Amino acid sequence: MVERSRPARGAPEGAIVLLHGRGTDENDLLPLADLLDPEQRLHVVTPRAPLTPAEIGEPGGPGAHWYALGGIPTPHVETFTSTFAALGAWLDELPERIGVPWERTVLGGFSQGAVMSYAMGLGAGRPSPAGLLPFSGFLPVVPGFELSLEDRPELPVVISHGTLDEVIPVGFGRQAAERLTRAGLDVVYRESPIGHGIDPGRLGELAGWVEKVVARG
Repeated sequence: MVERSRPARGAPEGAIVLLHGRGTDENDLLPLADLLDPEQRLHVVTPRAPLTPAEIGEPGGPGAHWYALGGIPTPHVETFTSTFAALGAWLDELPERIGVPWERTVLGGFSQGAVMSYAMGLGAGRPSPAGLLPFSGFLPVVPGFELSLEDRPELPVVISHGTLDEVIPVGFGRQAAERLTRAGLDVVYRESPIGHGIDPGRLGELAGWVEKVVARG
């Protein structure tokens, strides 16, 4: 899997993995590295989604995709399943490669990347990260895929969503927050008066949260 990274200044105390949105690439979220980790204590990695536009029937489209569109909250089954396997394999070998255990790694993403961060961080059979940081996403509903929430008590999660989001309506962010809170995860939910995007004004407060959950891991 193609990736970019921003290494820590010294030996990394933890890591952040950020998954980009639909039709972009590994460069899109890398600028968030210094906002979420201003002291550069963590190793930040941004992988490229494995699917090309042609592979999902969009031959003229830009960038890379995690799955073909199948509706909200229902990603296309075959492409979601193949990406789940490919991304899982990449994540499984990452701790040894960068020298940071999974329990000290925050997993986040935007839009399709947020959906995949939910899948990889909460999916049955997957290990729990230090925390989840989904922006403008939804909990995926896919035949054959199951969330495993009961074995992740108090897992820290910060969900951010725009109230004016025209792509993934804010109700999906609220539903995710409610479901995870009921399951006993440690959820912080934030809304901003923006469309489908990441509110830069929220990133400063997230840096403290990232530092805390990595240290706890």
